[in-house]
Amino acid sequence: MREQADALLVLSFGGPEGLDEVRPFLENVVRGRGVPPERLDAVEEHYRHFGGVSPLNARNREIIAALRQRTDLPVYFGNRNWHPLVEDTVAEMARAGVRRALVFATSAYGGYSACRQYQEDIERARKAVGEGAPDMVKLRHFFDHPDFIAANASAVRAAAATLPADVREDARLVFTAHSVPVAADVAAGPPEEGGHRYSRQVGEAARLVAAELGVEEFDVVWQSRSGPPQVPWLEPDIVDHIEALHARGVPAVIVSPVGFVSDHVEVVWDLDTEAKERATELGMAFARAATAGPDPRFADMVVELMAECLHEAAPRRLGEVPGGGCTVNGAPCAVDCCVPARRPARPE
Repeated sequence: MREQADALLVLSFGGPEGLDEVRPFLENVVRGRGVPPERLDAVEEHYRHFGGVSPLNARNREIIAALRQRTDLPVYFGNRNWHPLVEDTVAEMARAGVRRALVFATSAYGGYSACRQYQEDIERARKAVGEGAPDMVKLRHFFDHPDFIAANASAVRAAAATLPADVREDARLVFTAHSVPVAADVAAGPPEEGGHRYSRQVGEAARLVAAELGVEEFDVVWQSRSGPPQVPWLEPDIVDHIEALHARGVPAVIVSPVGFVSDHVEVVWDLDTEAKERATELGMAFARAATAGPDPRFADMVVELMAECLHEAAPRRLGEVPGGGCTVNGAPCAVDCCVPARRPARPE
């Protein structure tokens, strides 16, 4: 696969772009997972606040436009849960004569939903196309890439500047990522790494961003849990944590969604709506940092990840927590890596 590729596929989660698309999209997300209809009703209501439109597809198209300015390879777009579906995109690639493609999945981390499920997406799409499907290589985890860290740090600085001057110095920096069941997080890493690949990588990204900012004390919290209350998920929840910070007398909070590449409904609802409203109710100043995707350095990073696979360029990493490398045709990084105890449902 070295030194040759015909195309780049940007592979993402997907999101609706109209009210009539919301329910079918959510049903795609949770199919076969026993999620009760009332949970879908609640999430559907979140979308209605935004006209049924997730910002995710638009943000991905912006990333793709930036990539097309940086590479001569054709850049394709496919999603797991909504149009353009990855099966349709891989079929289009095959018709165009693509034989070898790199795949950039819009998640920085390991774990089932963050990594292995994208590998399954690749395998499913190639199987659907059958003979003539292109060989595909998924690019590595990038949670500790210098450009990803720098983009997140710049976003935190910009957010901090929006806080009132009299509370800015006392604001607490809080990093957030999508929660997953504890059992799934334990299964996310190979035994020799002690498991917990997802939460360890999120924690490492947060540490690196804080170090870039010169911040010694910060918190890592979680958001967007969707499972039954009797199943333990990663905690604390962002809203609960804001309440705890208020009880300690913290006057302001800066929230960095380091677990997300781009805004989508889970970001604009859970953070810009619920978390912000709770902070306001408590009299706390609130600032939410932008996600890394719109930063020009993000597209630069993707091109660099491509060069690692195509030209054996040395990977640039700031952290010490292990990450997955390039994987061919959806093959997992390791036999037992990121196998879920239960497949978590992740509606936006």
